[in-house]
Amino acid sequence: MTASMHDHGEPVRGHGGTTDRRRFLQAGVGALAAPSTLLLARRADAAGNDPMRILCSGPAGSVPDLIARAVADQLWVTAGLRALVDNRPGAAGQISVGALKGAAADGSTLLLAQGAVATLYPHIYPKLTYAVSDLEPVSTAGEMTLALAVGPAVPASVGSMRDLMAWMRSQPRLANVGSPGTGTLPHLLEAMLMREAGTAWQHIAYSGGPPAVVALLGGQIAALVLPEGLFSEHRTSGRLRVLATSGAQRTVLMPDVPTLVEQGYADLAVREWFAFFMSPRVSPRQVVERSKVLRLALAQSELAAAFANAGIVSMSSTPEVLSARIATERRLWEPIVRALDVRVE
Repeated sequence: MTASMHDHGEPVRGHGGTTDRRRFLQAGVGALAAPSTLLLARRADAAGNDPMRILCSGPAGSVPDLIARAVADQLWVTAGLRALVDNRPGAAGQISVGALKGAAADGSTLLLAQGAVATLYPHIYPKLTYAVSDLEPVSTAGEMTLALAVGPAVPASVGSMRDLMAWMRSQPRLANVGSPGTGTLPHLLEAMLMREAGTAWQHIAYSGGPPAVVALLGGQIAALVLPEGLFSEHRTSGRLRVLATSGAQRTVLMPDVPTLVEQGYADLAVREWFAFFMSPRVSPRQVVERSKVLRLALAQSELAAAFANAGIVSMSSTPEVLSARIATERRLWEPIVRALDVRVE
């Protein structure tokens, strides 16, 4: 079963290159394009108005934060719109969605969150404080491939998923796999992999990706599933090894790493994606207008290139296409979650 088996947006291919993600965040995409006279006039007008607010479901330094801040910068370049990022992480998106529910219905507030808030979490968390109907789809923003990496706790001779499964069966006390949290997409992929492989291990949940990476590098866990971009630096330094990625094809960021599909797990093609939402109390006209300016920002090749260096494929869509994707993936995930018996009270 694949979580993303159709094309649900318009991918924008970047130029590749060596743009450093930290410099990209510090300098902002705004430095990449020169403003026109008309745009300067629009900026001057915008300067006298309150800025847009982009609520972000992740903490500072997370993938959602990177996307939100990059798009905020690009909105200034392409549309002369000021946008401030307001990080509201935690509680499976409930904090950020709650902030969206409480925002004024004037079109000034957007939410950037993982698609799981609308497709996966409603099946996993029976006591969510929001309903999917509290989220008005605006546009997809980007998607990325997950990867499975091993650290120093796993012998250097383990170089494939087959090797890893054999090692885990021979070392059950050391067989554990980390994730950025219970109920997250990496956790679900890990649970699906365990079922497909017929190999048992202990799941260890962390509060986000960074502490999980620290545990992997320190040998506290054997393996870890995260977005591939979070492994790139440590893979280059040789401190960890990436054994597989989760897409249907190999990635641009790690073209030498085989997919799970290539290694015999035909049903495990999963990608994590992110999207913009608004309150359903906002007028349809405002939703359409915001979708248009977001799609223009996300279509810029400079933004796509910067995203690519973090393993993110820049994408955009109309509200209708995003709504259809959410409905499709909610149906896909329901039987999977039920079969895996993953529920968080």
